[in-house]
Amino acid sequence: MILFPFSEYWWLYLGFTAFVLVVIALDLGIFHKKAHEVSFKEASIWTTVWISLALIFNYLFYLYARHEFSTADRFTSLANFDPEAQAKTSALEFLTGFVVEKSLAVDNIFVFAVVFAYFGIPKIYQHRVLFWGILGALAFRALFIAMGSVLMQYHWIVIFFGALLILTGIKMFFAGTKPQNLENNFIVKQLKKIFRVHPKIEGQQFFFKKDGLTYVTPLFLALIFLELSDIIFAVDSVPAIFALTKEPLIVFTSNIFAILGLRSMYFMLAGVMEKFYFIKYGLASVLVFVGLKMVWLNEAFAGKFPISWSLGIIALLIGGSVLISIAIDRQKTTAI
Repeated sequence: MILFPFSEYWWLYLGFTAFVLVVIALDLGIFHKKAHEVSFKEASIWTTVWISLALIFNYLFYLYARHEFSTADRFTSLANFDPEAQAKTSALEFLTGFVVEKSLAVDNIFVFAVVFAYFGIPKIYQHRVLFWGILGALAFRALFIAMGSVLMQYHWIVIFFGALLILTGIKMFFAGTKPQNLENNFIVKQLKKIFRVHPKIEGQQFFFKKDGLTYVTPLFLALIFLELSDIIFAVDSVPAIFALTKEPLIVFTSNIFAILGLRSMYFMLAGVMEKFYFIKYGLASVLVFVGLKMVWLNEAFAGKFPISWSLGIIALLIGGSVLISIAIDRQKTTAI
Protein backbone atom coordinates (compact mmCIF):
# COMPACT_ATOMS: atom_id res chain seq x y z
CA MET A 1 0.00 0.00 0.00
CA ILE A 2 1.26 3.48 -0.92
CA LEU A 3 1.03 5.62 2.20
CA PHE A 4 0.95 8.96 0.39
CA PRO A 5 -0.77 8.47 -3.00
CA PHE A 6 -0.54 11.48 -5.29
CA SER A 7 -4.32 11.61 -5.78
CA GLU A 8 -4.84 12.37 -2.08
CA TYR A 9 -1.63 14.18 -1.20
CA TRP A 10 -1.09 16.24 -4.35
CA TRP A 11 -1.06 19.38 -2.22
CA LEU A 12 2.07 18.11 -0.44
CA TYR A 13 3.86 17.80 -3.77
CA LEU A 14 2.61 21.25 -4.79
CA GLY A 15 3.62 22.85 -1.50
CA PHE A 16 7.07 21.27 -1.55
CA THR A 17 7.62 22.35 -5.16
CA ALA A 18 6.58 25.91 -4.29
CA PHE A 19 9.04 25.90 -1.38
CA VAL A 20 11.85 24.71 -3.64
CA LEU A 21 11.11 27.40 -6.24
CA VAL A 22 11.12 30.11 -3.55
CA VAL A 23 14.45 28.88 -2.16
CA ILE A 24 15.98 28.76 -5.65
CA ALA A 25 14.70 32.27 -6.43
CA LEU A 26 16.25 33.59 -3.20
CA ASP A 27 19.49 31.80 -3.99
CA LEU A 28 19.98 33.33 -7.44
CA GLY A 29 18.08 36.59 -6.94
CA ILE A 30 19.62 37.65 -3.63
CA PHE A 31 22.51 35.54 -2.34
CA HIS A 32 24.21 34.93 -5.70
CA LYS A 33 22.88 37.83 -7.76
CA LYS A 34 26.37 38.90 -8.80
CA ALA A 35 28.77 36.44 -10.37
CA HIS A 36 31.69 35.71 -8.06
CA GLU A 37 34.14 32.97 -7.22
CA VAL A 38 32.66 30.82 -4.46
CA SER A 39 35.11 30.36 -1.60
CA PHE A 40 35.54 27.20 0.47
CA LYS A 41 34.08 29.00 3.50
CA GLU A 42 30.98 30.17 1.63
CA ALA A 43 30.49 26.72 0.10
CA SER A 44 30.83 25.08 3.52
CA ILE A 45 28.22 27.41 5.01
CA TRP A 46 25.76 26.73 2.20
CA THR A 47 26.39 22.99 2.39
CA THR A 48 25.53 23.14 6.08
CA VAL A 49 22.41 25.19 5.30
CA TRP A 50 21.12 22.71 2.71
CA ILE A 51 21.76 19.69 4.92
CA SER A 52 20.11 21.46 7.87
CA LEU A 53 17.04 22.27 5.77
CA ALA A 54 16.78 18.62 4.75
CA LEU A 55 17.00 17.45 8.37
CA ILE A 56 14.43 20.00 9.52
CA PHE A 57 12.11 18.91 6.74
CA ASN A 58 12.64 15.28 7.74
CA TYR A 59 11.63 16.02 11.34
CA LEU A 60 8.54 17.96 10.23
CA PHE A 61 7.67 15.14 7.86
CA TYR A 62 7.95 12.67 10.75
CA LEU A 63 5.58 14.77 12.89
CA TYR A 64 3.08 15.09 10.04
CA ALA A 65 3.27 11.37 9.19
CA ARG A 66 2.72 10.41 12.84
CA HIS A 67 -0.33 12.67 13.02
CA GLU A 68 -1.70 11.43 9.69
CA PHE A 69 -1.18 7.77 10.55
CA SER A 70 -2.89 8.28 13.92
CA THR A 71 -5.98 10.14 12.68
CA ALA A 72 -6.74 9.29 9.03
CA ASP A 73 -9.47 6.68 8.58
CA ARG A 74 -7.50 4.78 5.92
CA PHE A 75 -4.83 4.04 8.54
CA THR A 76 -6.81 3.70 11.79
CA SER A 77 -8.95 0.98 10.19
CA LEU A 78 -5.88 -1.20 9.55
CA ALA A 79 -5.22 -4.02 11.99
CA ASN A 80 -1.80 -4.13 13.71
CA PHE A 81 -0.84 -0.74 12.25
CA ASP A 82 1.54 1.18 14.52
CA PRO A 83 1.44 4.92 13.62
CA GLU A 84 4.57 5.78 15.62
CA ALA A 85 6.66 2.96 14.17
CA GLN A 86 5.52 3.67 10.62
CA ALA A 87 6.24 7.40 11.00
CA LYS A 88 9.76 6.61 12.21
CA THR A 89 10.27 4.21 9.31
CA SER A 90 9.10 6.82 6.79
CA ALA A 91 11.44 9.44 8.26
CA LEU A 92 14.33 6.97 8.24
CA GLU A 93 13.57 6.13 4.59
CA PHE A 94 13.83 9.84 3.73
CA LEU A 95 17.15 10.13 5.58
CA THR A 96 18.55 7.01 3.91
CA GLY A 97 17.42 8.17 0.46
CA PHE A 98 18.99 11.58 1.10
CA VAL A 99 22.30 9.98 2.15
CA VAL A 100 22.33 7.68 -0.90
CA GLU A 101 21.62 10.51 -3.33
CA LYS A 102 24.21 12.76 -1.67
CA SER A 103 26.76 9.95 -1.89
CA LEU A 104 26.06 9.15 -5.54
CA ALA A 105 26.22 12.89 -6.30
CA VAL A 106 29.97 12.72 -5.62
CA ASP A 107 30.28 11.19 -9.09
CA ASN A 108 28.58 14.29 -10.49
CA ILE A 109 31.23 16.43 -8.80
CA PHE A 110 33.96 14.61 -10.70
CA VAL A 111 32.06 15.32 -13.93
CA PHE A 112 31.59 19.00 -13.01
CA ALA A 113 35.34 19.42 -12.53
CA VAL A 114 36.19 17.71 -15.83
CA VAL A 115 33.56 19.65 -17.82
CA PHE A 116 34.58 23.04 -16.42
CA ALA A 117 38.23 22.31 -17.12
CA TYR A 118 37.54 21.10 -20.67
CA PHE A 119 35.37 24.08 -21.66
CA GLY A 120 37.59 26.54 -19.79
CA ILE A 121 34.83 27.90 -17.56
CA PRO A 122 36.27 30.44 -15.07
CA LYS A 123 35.41 29.85 -11.41
CA ILE A 124 33.52 33.13 -11.29
CA TYR A 125 30.90 31.76 -13.73
CA GLN A 126 30.74 28.15 -12.55
CA HIS A 127 27.98 28.84 -10.00
CA ARG A 128 25.74 30.30 -12.73
CA VAL A 129 26.20 27.23 -14.94
CA LEU A 130 25.52 24.89 -12.03
CA PHE A 131 22.46 26.88 -10.97
CA TRP A 132 20.70 26.45 -14.31
CA GLY A 133 22.03 22.92 -14.65
CA ILE A 134 20.57 21.86 -11.32
CA LEU A 135 17.31 23.69 -12.05
CA GLY A 136 16.97 21.54 -15.15
CA ALA A 137 18.01 18.47 -13.17
CA LEU A 138 15.13 19.07 -10.74
CA ALA A 139 12.63 18.94 -13.59
CA PHE A 140 14.14 15.80 -15.09
CA ARG A 141 14.33 14.06 -11.70
CA ALA A 142 10.64 14.82 -11.10
CA LEU A 143 9.83 13.21 -14.46
CA PHE A 144 11.99 10.15 -13.75
CA ILE A 145 10.44 9.70 -10.30
CA ALA A 146 6.92 9.95 -11.73
CA MET A 147 7.80 7.29 -14.30
CA GLY A 148 9.55 5.19 -11.67
CA SER A 149 6.53 5.23 -9.34
CA VAL A 150 4.57 3.51 -12.12
CA LEU A 151 7.26 1.21 -13.51
CA MET A 152 8.49 -0.02 -10.13
CA GLN A 153 5.10 -1.66 -9.52
CA TYR A 154 6.16 -4.39 -11.97
CA HIS A 155 8.45 -7.00 -10.47
CA TRP A 156 10.45 -7.61 -13.64
CA ILE A 157 11.23 -3.88 -13.88
CA VAL A 158 12.52 -3.94 -10.29
CA ILE A 159 14.73 -6.94 -11.12
CA PHE A 160 15.97 -5.25 -14.30
CA PHE A 161 17.01 -2.03 -12.55
CA GLY A 162 18.47 -4.00 -9.65
CA ALA A 163 20.67 -5.95 -12.05
CA LEU A 164 21.58 -2.69 -13.82
CA LEU A 165 22.72 -1.15 -10.52
CA ILE A 166 24.83 -4.21 -9.71
CA LEU A 167 26.49 -4.17 -13.14
CA THR A 168 27.07 -0.40 -12.90
CA GLY A 169 28.63 -0.81 -9.47
CA ILE A 170 30.93 -3.60 -10.67
CA LYS A 171 31.95 -1.55 -13.71
CA MET A 172 32.65 1.49 -11.50
CA PHE A 173 34.65 -0.65 -9.08
CA PHE A 174 37.01 -1.94 -11.74
CA ALA A 175 37.19 1.43 -13.49
CA GLY A 176 38.77 2.80 -10.32
CA THR A 177 39.73 6.46 -10.45
CA LYS A 178 40.76 6.64 -14.10
CA PRO A 179 40.44 10.29 -15.25
CA GLN A 180 37.85 11.16 -17.88
CA ASN A 181 38.72 12.68 -21.23
CA LEU A 182 36.07 14.66 -23.09
CA GLU A 183 38.14 15.20 -26.23
CA ASN A 184 36.51 12.26 -28.02
CA ASN A 185 33.27 12.25 -26.04
CA PHE A 186 30.25 11.48 -28.25
CA ILE A 187 27.99 14.04 -26.55
CA VAL A 188 30.55 16.85 -26.94
CA LYS A 189 31.04 16.02 -30.63
CA GLN A 190 27.30 16.08 -31.30
CA LEU A 191 26.80 19.37 -29.44
CA LYS A 192 29.42 21.02 -31.61
CA LYS A 193 27.65 19.69 -34.72
CA ILE A 194 24.23 20.94 -33.61
CA PHE A 195 25.11 24.42 -32.34
CA ARG A 196 26.99 27.35 -33.82
CA VAL A 197 29.74 27.68 -31.21
CA HIS A 198 31.49 30.91 -30.20
CA PRO A 199 34.95 29.83 -29.00
CA LYS A 200 35.38 32.49 -26.30
CA ILE A 201 33.79 33.16 -22.92
CA GLU A 202 31.65 36.32 -23.14
CA GLY A 203 31.02 37.14 -19.51
CA GLN A 204 28.19 35.10 -18.03
CA GLN A 205 26.28 34.92 -21.31
CA PHE A 206 25.07 31.60 -22.67
CA PHE A 207 24.38 33.14 -26.10
CA PHE A 208 26.36 35.66 -28.16
CA LYS A 209 25.35 37.58 -31.28
CA LYS A 210 27.89 38.33 -33.99
CA ASP A 211 27.29 39.55 -37.57
CA GLY A 212 23.56 38.94 -37.17
CA LEU A 213 24.08 35.32 -36.12
CA THR A 214 23.45 33.80 -32.69
CA TYR A 215 26.22 31.65 -31.24
CA VAL A 216 26.30 29.56 -28.10
CA THR A 217 29.19 30.14 -25.72
CA PRO A 218 31.24 27.48 -23.90
CA LEU A 219 29.02 28.15 -20.87
CA PHE A 220 26.00 26.87 -22.78
CA LEU A 221 27.83 23.77 -24.02
CA ALA A 222 28.95 23.01 -20.47
CA LEU A 223 25.36 23.48 -19.25
CA ILE A 224 23.90 21.10 -21.84
CA PHE A 225 26.59 18.50 -21.18
CA LEU A 226 25.89 18.65 -17.43
CA GLU A 227 22.13 18.25 -18.05
CA LEU A 228 22.66 15.21 -20.25
CA SER A 229 25.13 13.75 -17.77
CA ASP A 230 22.60 14.13 -14.95
CA ILE A 231 19.98 12.28 -16.98
CA ILE A 232 22.44 9.41 -17.30
CA PHE A 233 23.18 9.52 -13.56
CA ALA A 234 19.44 9.56 -12.78
CA VAL A 235 19.12 6.12 -14.39
CA ASP A 236 21.16 4.85 -11.41
CA SER A 237 20.19 7.17 -8.57
CA VAL A 238 16.39 7.17 -8.91
CA PRO A 239 16.05 3.33 -8.93
CA ALA A 240 18.56 3.23 -6.05
CA ILE A 241 16.20 5.24 -3.84
CA PHE A 242 13.19 3.20 -4.98
CA ALA A 243 15.11 0.21 -3.66
CA LEU A 244 14.92 1.81 -0.21
CA THR A 245 11.31 2.98 -0.23
CA LYS A 246 8.22 2.51 -2.39
CA GLU A 247 6.87 5.96 -1.48
CA PRO A 248 7.14 8.39 -4.43
CA LEU A 249 6.78 11.35 -2.04
CA ILE A 250 9.82 10.25 -0.05
CA VAL A 251 11.82 9.53 -3.22
CA PHE A 252 10.88 12.94 -4.64
CA THR A 253 11.64 15.04 -1.56
CA SER A 254 14.88 13.27 -0.57
CA ASN A 255 16.16 13.38 -4.17
CA ILE A 256 15.38 17.08 -4.60
CA PHE A 257 16.95 18.08 -1.29
CA ALA A 258 20.14 16.22 -2.20
CA ILE A 259 20.32 17.96 -5.59
CA LEU A 260 19.69 21.42 -4.12
CA GLY A 261 22.91 21.23 -2.13
CA LEU A 262 24.98 19.81 -4.97
CA ARG A 263 26.43 23.16 -6.09
CA SER A 264 27.77 24.12 -2.67
CA MET A 265 29.12 20.59 -2.16
CA TYR A 266 30.99 20.87 -5.46
CA PHE A 267 32.68 24.14 -4.49
CA MET A 268 33.52 22.73 -1.07
CA LEU A 269 35.01 19.45 -2.32
CA ALA A 270 36.32 20.27 -5.80
CA GLY A 271 39.76 21.20 -4.52
CA VAL A 272 40.23 18.08 -2.39
CA MET A 273 38.48 15.38 -4.43
CA GLU A 274 41.78 14.00 -5.68
CA LYS A 275 42.64 13.10 -2.06
CA PHE A 276 39.64 10.73 -1.79
CA TYR A 277 41.32 7.88 -3.63
CA PHE A 278 38.87 5.20 -2.56
CA ILE A 279 35.54 7.08 -2.73
CA LYS A 280 34.78 5.48 -6.10
CA TYR A 281 34.95 2.05 -4.51
CA GLY A 282 32.60 3.11 -1.73
CA LEU A 283 30.08 4.44 -4.27
CA ALA A 284 30.41 1.29 -6.37
CA SER A 285 29.73 -0.84 -3.29
CA VAL A 286 26.62 1.22 -2.50
CA LEU A 287 25.25 0.63 -6.01
CA VAL A 288 25.89 -3.11 -5.71
CA PHE A 289 24.22 -3.17 -2.28
CA VAL A 290 21.03 -1.35 -3.36
CA GLY A 291 20.95 -3.51 -6.49
CA LEU A 292 21.06 -6.62 -4.31
CA LYS A 293 18.19 -5.19 -2.25
CA MET A 294 16.07 -4.97 -5.40
CA VAL A 295 16.85 -8.42 -6.81
CA TRP A 296 17.21 -10.46 -3.63
CA LEU A 297 17.50 -8.91 -0.15
CA ASN A 298 14.02 -7.39 0.05
CA GLU A 299 12.39 -10.70 -0.85
CA ALA A 300 14.70 -12.58 1.53
CA PHE A 301 13.50 -10.37 4.39
CA ALA A 302 9.76 -10.86 3.78
CA GLY A 303 9.51 -8.07 1.23
CA LYS A 304 11.43 -5.35 3.08
CA PHE A 305 15.08 -5.27 4.09
CA PRO A 306 15.31 -3.28 7.39
CA ILE A 307 15.78 0.39 6.54
CA SER A 308 17.93 0.96 9.64
CA TRP A 309 20.31 -1.76 8.43
CA SER A 310 20.40 -0.15 4.98
CA LEU A 311 21.35 3.23 6.44
CA GLY A 312 24.07 1.65 8.57
CA ILE A 313 25.56 -0.35 5.70
CA ILE A 314 25.54 2.64 3.33
CA ALA A 315 27.11 4.92 5.96
CA LEU A 316 29.78 2.27 6.63
CA LEU A 317 30.62 1.87 2.94
CA ILE A 318 30.86 5.59 2.20
CA GLY A 319 32.40 6.57 5.52
CA GLY A 320 34.89 3.73 5.34
CA SER A 321 36.05 4.69 1.85
CA VAL A 322 36.53 8.32 2.96
CA LEU A 323 38.46 7.37 6.12
CA ILE A 324 40.72 4.98 4.22
CA SER A 325 41.38 7.71 1.63
CA ILE A 326 42.31 10.20 4.36
CA ALA A 327 44.58 7.65 6.08
CA ILE A 328 46.38 6.80 2.82
CA ASP A 329 46.79 10.49 1.99
CA ARG A 330 48.33 11.18 5.40
CA GLN A 331 50.75 8.30 4.97
CA LYS A 332 51.87 9.70 1.60
CA THR A 333 52.24 13.17 3.08
CA THR A 334 54.27 11.85 6.00
CA ALA A 335 56.48 9.84 3.66
CA ILE A 336 57.25 12.97 1.64
